[in-house]
Amino acid sequence: MNEALRRAMADARLTDDQLAERCGVDIKTVGRWITQAGRVPRARHRWAACEALGEDEAVLWPEAARKAVKIGPDREIVSVYPYRSGCPASLWRSLITNATEDLTFAGYTNYFLWLEQARFGTALRRKAAQGCRIRFLVGDPDSDLTRARERDEAVPLTLSTRIRVTLAELEKIKAQPGIEARFSGGHAHLSVFRFDDDMIVTPLLTHRVGHDAPTLHLRRRQDDGLFDRFASHVAELWESGSPVWQGDAHG
Repeated sequence: MNEALRRAMADARLTDDQLAERCGVDIKTVGRWITQAGRVPRARHRWAACEALGEDEAVLWPEAARKAVKIGPDREIVSVYPYRSGCPASLWRSLITNATEDLTFAGYTNYFLWLEQARFGTALRRKAAQGCRIRFLVGDPDSDLTRARERDEAVPLTLSTRIRVTLAELEKIKAQPGIEARFSGGHAHLSVFRFDDDMIVTPLLTHRVGHDAPTLHLRRRQDDGLFDRFASHVAELWESGSPVWQGDAHG
């Protein structure tokens, strides 16, 4: 019996058929995961189960975790997605929910967050009220760089429109202490989203919009690793950015 899996399902109040649906497998398969302690699901099914249960792979299937242990610089890479749209919305939600100290959204528009995350503004207010620092880096909708990228993307929903949607949403929550926003052009082709010691990074490809970009989920494991390099990049952009709310203490 895989007692760790059974307990995690009980804690999450998920039945066999509910977990099976979340993982895209048959209910009998989940039954075998529980009753056969040595049975290890395929990687994508393990990851889906861990996400659904809010538990680490090393707890549910320690044997698989030991085999997958990385010791080089790539140990900070949790998962890779060929497209940002393939990164589950539930992962974003759990990262936002679990962060307690630092939420940084350094996407050029950040538009998709308001679109894909239900009651996103309310969640940000709550996190800020709990003491979490929340920062947004956005592109200037009227800049030459934005216009150049709009020509490159050539899509009906323009970059400047998407930025203005984010700015309008931020305007609604700017009175909440702990929420800040700045303009920057230095991340026009690289989006970095930080959630304490987790990070999602999307390098944008030419003629492609953000949801079409390859995406990395990173977790900090070492000094001066991938995580720290991207965090330093964002910190530098923040220091050189200009305030979104002129004359406001947030800037």
